[in-house]
Amino acid sequence: MKQKGFFSGTIFLAIVACLLWSSAFVGVKIGLKYHTPFQFAGVRFVISGLMLIVYFNNMQNYWKEVRRNWRFIALISGLQTVLQYSLFYSGINLLPASISAMIIGSSPLFISVVSHFSFHNDKMDWLKSLSILLGVAGVAIISLSRSELSTGLQISLLGVALLLLNNLVSGLSNVLVAKKPNTISPVVLSSSSLLFGGIGLLLISVPVEGFGLRAVSIEYVVALAWLSFLSAAAFAIWFTLLHRPGVKVSELNTWKFLIPVSGAALSWIILPNENPDWVSVSGMLVIASSLLIMNYSNRRAIVRNVK
Repeated sequence: MKQKGFFSGTIFLAIVACLLWSSAFVGVKIGLKYHTPFQFAGVRFVISGLMLIVYFNNMQNYWKEVRRNWRFIALISGLQTVLQYSLFYSGINLLPASISAMIIGSSPLFISVVSHFSFHNDKMDWLKSLSILLGVAGVAIISLSRSELSTGLQISLLGVALLLLNNLVSGLSNVLVAKKPNTISPVVLSSSSLLFGGIGLLLISVPVEGFGLRAVSIEYVVALAWLSFLSAAAFAIWFTLLHRPGVKVSELNTWKFLIPVSGAALSWIILPNENPDWVSVSGMLVIASSLLIMNYSNRRAIVRNVK
């Protein structure tokens, strides 16, 4: 992953996107006090899509690109926004937060496996495998340190299956976006898939959940606004990075191990009843070691290619 400047570099932007996504858990938790899951997600993504359309600021070219690539947009909207987030919210509703975090945090492993069979230049080697397994172990340590596990858990096998499917769908959608020729702007792709996928979630939510908005407050509006912004920004960044020359899907997604680390740190800062403990810090150190190994592997590959 080569980079021309620090703030425009792949690693920096990947970290920014992951930090944005990590802040979503607090916002979702607040929003679900006022709104049902599918409908809340649908409203959030529709607003995100509209934000990016305004940012693109060229409606004629925007709709020209949408018409030219409507089949691919429909595929990504259905796969990444509707199907993936339906699995995500349904699985989380059936499982304790700690188990959900552990399964979702293992998504780089699934994406690496999908990439291994999809790209000839993105194969698993022993260093990459070690990095990913360490990352999964770190996520497990952080998740298993949560107090829920001390009370005895009733784990839903359906919930586990739904979140595992969520990880596989995420891997497939990342591969599809990376393989897509540069016939569509990443901003157009992210905004249109969020907009149309959000509309799809809203249509699904009506027969499933009814009218799900229970109340409106400043807290709800702030949470919705932040979630909409972070989705727009993070997906636009991520789709841009997936199209960069030399960026490998598996290596890029390894940075998603930062999401549970940053999420835990934010909860310690924002939530009054959350405090750091040595087990969680140990898990963070394991994840840090996995990222260092991945970066070492990347640099070694660059040196080998130069020779």
